Amino acid sequence: MKKFNVVRHFKYWFTLSGLLVILSLASIFMNGFNFGIDFTGGTILDVSYKDPVTVAEVREGLAKDGLETSVIQLSGETQEESGRNVIIRTRNLSSEESQKVVADIALPDNPAEMNRIETVGAVIGSEVTKNTLLNVVLSFGFLIAYMSFRFEHRIAISAITAICHDILMVLGVFAFFQLEIDGSFLAAILTVLGYSMNESVVIFDRIRENLHTHRKTDSYETLANDSIRQTIRRSCYTLTTTMFAVASLYFFGGDTTKNFALVMMIGFLSGAYSSICVATSIWVKWHEHGHSVRNAGLHVKKKDTAAEEA
Repeated sequence: MKKFNVVRHFKYWFTLSGLLVILSLASIFMNGFNFGIDFTGGTILDVSYKDPVTVAEVREGLAKDGLETSVIQLSGETQEESGRNVIIRTRNLSSEESQKVVADIALPDNPAEMNRIETVGAVIGSEVTKNTLLNVVLSFGFLIAYMSFRFEHRIAISAITAICHDILMVLGVFAFFQLEIDGSFLAAILTVLGYSMNESVVIFDRIRENLHTHRKTDSYETLANDSIRQTIRRSCYTLTTTMFAVASLYFFGGDTTKNFALVMMIGFLSGAYSSICVATSIWVKWHEHGHSVRNAGLHVKKKDTAAEEA
């Protein structure tokens, strides 16, 4: 890392991120999102068995119809982790599909019987969705204000650009693979937002400190690279520990937590990359552009003054 100049390779970071953003936007507009029952409503199946069954056994049967991510709840009298009555909440099903599901979740020598079928509305209505989006926009506004107050507007815009990059990566993957978006998705997105902002704050806070300690002859590129080197170990430790926990949740946490963990896996990886490579490069190039424009203006002014004196 001592010899690697992160900012000098800004063209690679901007090209890579630009391609990923374009692919994500294309996937979103072409495929759309696969909203779960929290947004679209669904069907409730109340099923009873002859003998007690576990949630895992019911989920295995639902997998035959591609409904393994459905919400399964034991009801009535239960014995530790098993019970005879099961309530399944899944996407909207027709009468024929419901009957097929009941047949598929039946076990050998333990048939399933339908007690009730009910169609329910969306848990997250349009008004709640609008309020959620409004809160996200307000959060971005407060983040920009906070970063501008603590640092400067260039840092604020650079950090917010990196955060937008990370969220687009998550949305693009979910749109491309048509993964289900439910209520937990919003919580995971807010977690990614906080993680990405924290990574950017750590690096830019070190940049702010180094502005007072580095030589005045040092370029902004040197300043940024030194700051990245001083914080890279901390960023790697943070990423490793969080990825270990999230990956464990993804691989061993069950089907209902996979998408929740996947959002954070993608967001954390993208957040570490964008904070180190993208946000700092934007800040450096913005400063360099401003200085070049200012120097060009001073050069023209000096020429005009010399011409007048002549």
